[in-house]
Formats: sequence, structure tokens, C-alpha cells
Amino acid sequence: MFKSLMNALKVKEIRLKLLFTLAMLAVIRFGTTIPVPGIDVQAFKIWFEGLKSGNDAFGFVDRFTGGSFERASILALNITPYITSSIIVQLLTIAIPKFEEWQKDGEDGRKKLTAMTRYITVVLALIESIAMAVNFYKGGSLADKSIFLAIQVVAAFTAGSAFLMWIGERITENGVGNGISIVLTINILSRIPSDLHSLFERFVSGKPIARGVVSAVIIIAVIIALVVLIVVLNGAERRIPVQYAKKIQGRRTYGGNRSEIPLKVSTAGVMPIIFAMSLFQFPSVITYFTGYKGPGVWATILEYLRQDNWFDPSHWEYSIGLVVYILLLIFFAYFYTSITFNPIEIADNMKKQGGFIPGIRPGKPTSDYLTSILNYIIFIGACGLILIAIIPYFFSGMFKASVSFGGTSLIIVVSVILETIKQIESQMLVRNYKGFLED
Repeated sequence: MFKSLMNALKVKEIRLKLLFTLAMLAVIRFGTTIPVPGIDVQAFKIWFEGLKSGNDAFGFVDRFTGGSFERASILALNITPYITSSIIVQLLTIAIPKFEEWQKDGEDGRKKLTAMTRYITVVLALIESIAMAVNFYKGGSLADKSIFLAIQVVAAFTAGSAFLMWIGERITENGVGNGISIVLTINILSRIPSDLHSLFERFVSGKPIARGVVSAVIIIAVIIALVVLIVVLNGAERRIPVQYAKKIQGRRTYGGNRSEIPLKVSTAGVMPIIFAMSLFQFPSVITYFTGYKGPGVWATILEYLRQDNWFDPSHWEYSIGLVVYILLLIFFAYFYTSITFNPIEIADNMKKQGGFIPGIRPGKPTSDYLTSILNYIIFIGACGLILIAIIPYFFSGMFKASVSFGGTSLIIVVSVILETIKQIESQMLVRNYKGFLED
């Protein structure tokens, strides 16, 4: 990885792309420090700390926004509306034939889907901004209770989210690529130093030397093990051999070559975790916005959904929520793969091109074979995701060691870093080919 970066820095074109990307990330980090005009930041921070301690959903939001939500900055919404919009558009490609047609329509279709994603992003950001302004109004975080100030707050939050979306697209086009993911990653990385400091203060500082050293070694070992597991899971794939029949046209022979269909073990990536977490956090967010604070069955359900209660030795019954979470991860792993990978379509394309899997007849037997292989490796990938996701919850429940770089965050960070390195290497490869052709 470091060798690839060093080689990339020697190439002027790629070096400029890296510098552009770093400049855009610096703008983002600067933007997280600019508060929205008209908000009492200190009052909001005290209110949000109390809210975050009793609600996992808002703690999750703060991690993904790099602390900008806690500061009530103009980038408080971050790119979460864009991520939600992207998921909605992907699901609509299944439900709406027109969207499915756009998806198969090449570059023109991709531009239409991108435009639709942008429109939905702005609408979602506007809705979230209005909800936040209403709660700031109720919570006394606004400097004065005027409609003009509330509109100003809504406009600032919505514009901040749209601005981040624009920066992400500029990084994709003019930087190293993968812009939206890089924006999300830099926000997650910004929280890691404070989390490491919190772990140090809780388990190392002030403890006997032997105990402190053991605690530090365990923390480092767990982090390294998680990173290694994510790297292995991200790169693992099952390669299906494909043989193409020979065709003779005139005096020339075509085909007869071999290729492979790479089936990634973690086909769905981090999406099952994001889907499951969103579903778990939805009741908490709704409860907050409706102002419900009473006891009863609903309050008990919320306790089962709180991740901090899982693995708690004093309340093992709350770990039932963990079982539901694991089942949701498995379900969404299969669901998301089913909407992004179509074995029937692949089998049909292979048949049209004269390709076949050795020992498997073309057509339906091929699609059935791919489906059976896919179901097997999806389950393996889901088990890997479950292991990565629940380890932080184990330490949070057993030792009250809550950090932002566990599970979901680490998967995103490691996956994006690996993908960015691949993007840089591919750009260098294209440049080398161009240089060879010019010579």
C-alpha cells in the first residue's frame, strides 16, 4: 500500500489529484467548526450530550458526522441524506421499471439516476433540517424564537448537506475517486483520537503498571484483529471458471479462451449493517420526536433495542435484541445481494456469448448453480460481518468501553482505504498504457 502511494506521488497527474483531494478534505474539516448562526452552541452541546447518553441513534449520527452534529455546525447533517437517497434509488430500480431501464441504459441512464439521487438528497436534507429546527426551538437552543431564524437554520443545514454532496462528486471527478465514501471516512477518522484517549483514560491511566500494560495490549490486539478480519473479508472471493466455445469464421478462430466470474464473499459490503442499524434506531428517533417518556411496553422494547444493554451481565435478557439484530444482518445480506447480483441475467449473457461453466449446462442449470454458490458464500460473509459488528458491543456491554471506530466504522474506513488504493493503482496502470501507446 505504501509503495503504491510513493509511486503515485512521483506521477504529476496523480499527485495533483491527491493534493486536490486533501484540499477538499481540509475544507470539510474546517466546515465542521463553523456553527449555524443563531444557535446557542454551548446550550446545544449540553442538551446533545444528555440526549446521546440515553439514545444510541444520536450517538451513531455523531460518529458518522465527525462531531459536526455535536458542534451544531453547518455540516451537521453530513452526507447521511445522500447515503439514504442512494439506498432509496437502488431499491426503486427494483420496484419501478423506468428506474430499472435507466440502470441498464449505460451512461445516459446513470446520469438520470444520479440526478434523481441529488433531488432526493436535497428533499431528505430539507425534511431533516426542519425536524432539527423544530427541536432546537423546543429545546431552547435557538438564540431567539423567531420564524426568520428557524428558516435560516433550515437553509444552513440543507445547504451544508448539498455542499458536502458537491464536494464528494468533485473528489470523484477531479480527485482520486470514490468521493462520497472518502468524505464519510474522514469524518469517522476524525473521532478516533478522542476515542483512543477515552480508552486510555478508562483502562490504562491511573491503573497499576502490569494491569495497564495488559489492558493496552488487549485493546491494540482487538483493533488489529478487527482490521485484519475486515481486510480478509473484503478481499475474499469465490472464482467460478468460465469456458467459451470456439467459433470459426473464415480462416480465423474466435473464442476458446477461459475467464472467471469473481463472487465476493462480502458482496453486500457494509450495507446489511447500515440497514439493520437504521431499522433499530428508527423507534428511538420516533420516540424522541414524539416526546414519549413514560413507562410501559414500548419503553421495555426500547431497552431491548439499545446496543449498550447487550452483553450486560446484570441484564442478560436484553441480549434478545442482539439475536434480532443478527437475524436482520443475515436477512439484509441476502436481500441486498439479490438486488445487486442477478444470476439469471449472468447466465443468459454467458449463453449468448457462447460461455459455460465446465460441467454445468448453459441456461437455467447455470443460474441455479450460481445461486447455490452465492447462497453459500453470502452466509459466510454474513457470519464475518456479524463477528465484526458484535465485538464492539461485547466490550461495550461487558466493560462499558464505548467507541466510535468499532464494527461499522472500521468496515467503512478499511474498505474505503483499500478501494482508494485500487483506484490509484488503476489510474497509474492506465497512464502506463497511454505512455506505451504514445511511444
